[in-house]
Amino acid sequence: MKMNQKIAVTRSSMPDFEEYVAEIRPLWESRWLTNSGEKHRELESRLRAYLGVDNVSLCVNGHLALECILEAMELKGEVITTPFTFVSTTNALIRKGLTPVFCDIDPETYTIDPACIEPLITDRTTAILGVHVYGNLCDDERIAAIARRHGLKVIYDAAHAFGVEKDGAGALSMGDASMLSFHATKVFHCIEGGAAVFRESGYYDKLTHLKNFGMTSPTELTYAGGNAKMNEFCAAMGLCNLRHIDRAIAARKRAYEQYTARLSGVNGLKLNAVAPGVKSNYAYFPVVIDPAQFGCTRDKLAERLEEQGIGARKYFYPLTSTLACLRGSKQNATPVAERISAQVLCLPLYEDLDEKTADAICDAIISISER
Repeated sequence: MKMNQKIAVTRSSMPDFEEYVAEIRPLWESRWLTNSGEKHRELESRLRAYLGVDNVSLCVNGHLALECILEAMELKGEVITTPFTFVSTTNALIRKGLTPVFCDIDPETYTIDPACIEPLITDRTTAILGVHVYGNLCDDERIAAIARRHGLKVIYDAAHAFGVEKDGAGALSMGDASMLSFHATKVFHCIEGGAAVFRESGYYDKLTHLKNFGMTSPTELTYAGGNAKMNEFCAAMGLCNLRHIDRAIAARKRAYEQYTARLSGVNGLKLNAVAPGVKSNYAYFPVVIDPAQFGCTRDKLAERLEEQGIGARKYFYPLTSTLACLRGSKQNATPVAERISAQVLCLPLYEDLDEKTADAICDAIISISER
């Protein structure tokens, strides 16, 4: 059955229009539109409180936040990371002159596998860059132990982990630094934006300068920085969305539970389970397709859903280690990442996804599996 209107894989959460207008109205009076204005400072403060961290520096997007983190830490040489991620993670390393060393992933969480990290460490390794995936958290305890033994920094791409907690501790308390993405498709967004979170306040100060051309005063240029500042309109959207974030996550959870109830018995579909002790943000609903049991490949399922007006995303595909512009990176065997990348499909999941639409998506998947 073809849908009357295409179901997108994601849909941005939005506050009431009048709420946003009220938030930005003072900007017409102050004309302070960027350069750490009132909205920018307030959002940083509220995010520190919500996320339970001390140092949050807002950026124009998550990618530049990660580049600024790498630059602030003055990393050189090799960084052990995962190929199962969005290209931004790997691009940031390449653009900062670092060599990505690709490590395989855990088959249950799809995050970097700590058991595979240590054999990849050389005298050129300076950091581990893990990626929290779909709201699943990296095994920070084991990664931190490896980092301590070898004197390495630990950085997390936490674009999927806003508001996620494990045993009461927030995801942003892990590692030496984390990057957040506030892109329009994320659980929490500022239309476009991101943030760098640091354990040590000294890095916060340095990044604040790096994202403003490296200027430490109107006449002093201490670093060769760039321009990665968030503007006031994006910060205002963030303030609005942060007021409703718990409601948005609760709505995502309902859709997640509906999918789980309907699809858990389908042969050849592996669903994403929330780990014990984890408070999820239900950012995505990935399914991993075993074609031998399901009856068709991931690509064929995506094609048939598209024919019925249902958008689904091959996320993450392809592995960043296979991209032409990254062939100079250190390649290693990553069989689990290769298999998951070839079989994973993210179904539509967003705050406004209603029960009827979620049921229609499940009906379509079940029907395809039974053919």
